[in-house]
Amino acid sequence: MLQRQRTLVLVAATLALVFSKPAVQALPQTVSDDVTVQKNVPYGEVDGVKLLMDVYLPKTASGKHPGIVLVHGGGWVGGDKVFYANIGKAFAEQGYDAFSVNYRLAPKFHYPAQLDDVQRAVRFLRAHAADYDLDPDRIGAMGDSAGGYLVAFLGLRDTRDNSDPALANYSSKVECVVDFYGPTDFTIPPEQAHLNAFVENLLTMYFGKKPGEDPALYREASPVVYASKDAPPFLILQGTADTLVPPDQSERLYDALHKAGANVTLLLAYGLPHAFLSPQPDFYFDIAKKFFDRYLKP
Repeated sequence: MLQRQRTLVLVAATLALVFSKPAVQALPQTVSDDVTVQKNVPYGEVDGVKLLMDVYLPKTASGKHPGIVLVHGGGWVGGDKVFYANIGKAFAEQGYDAFSVNYRLAPKFHYPAQLDDVQRAVRFLRAHAADYDLDPDRIGAMGDSAGGYLVAFLGLRDTRDNSDPALANYSSKVECVVDFYGPTDFTIPPEQAHLNAFVENLLTMYFGKKPGEDPALYREASPVVYASKDAPPFLILQGTADTLVPPDQSERLYDALHKAGANVTLLLAYGLPHAFLSPQPDFYFDIAKKFFDRYLKP
């Protein structure tokens, strides 16, 4: 029955994705007069590394603003917060506070450094909400690839490292999540996962151990393990022709959340490969914005 329900949802969601044709506006390439940009704002320092974010704030929206944390991809070994510059500006023009964050990268820093950093970013924002006219109870998160994986944790997992007394009273969980083709399940034995050399190397750099070498570590680092009925609303977007993060990874998270009774939608983009957000940011921004509007705006 679960498989049939999932199939029906996927078909309906995909038809909506292809045929609804929302009125898409081009993302801003320059900063409008309605947006304030703050570059390289520090949100912490760990192991001698300054953790930085770029901040995009609306000038004209009154009251407390909803916020969106944006987390870039790059296989945990690369990428930068500038990837979300135009999307951050676009969210700010729509009345959101947007925060594009950097985090420590592998292979110098292994898991759980990346998880700890993005969780710290959310807690930092709640602690400093007044500085941004941010509503600390209306924060969502969006990420792609490795960033999609990390924002899934922001919806599913309680703070892993709560040793900083200045942030101890602030939650790292967000109110809703948009996950673009993030990996979700590392519990699959390597002989069944059919990993190619490139992916196996990325995982080894991220974990510091090869697939199959420490199953308990790989399980702990799998978002799917933390699926529960208490999860916030999730929107998962996945290309069916993705060979880097196979569709099965998004489907596994969808199945786990759906089975737990959580609010989750999976949109399959037929024929699209990995990283399809890059060439089509306007269209997928519109989809993500509608989702955030539903759950973050009163």
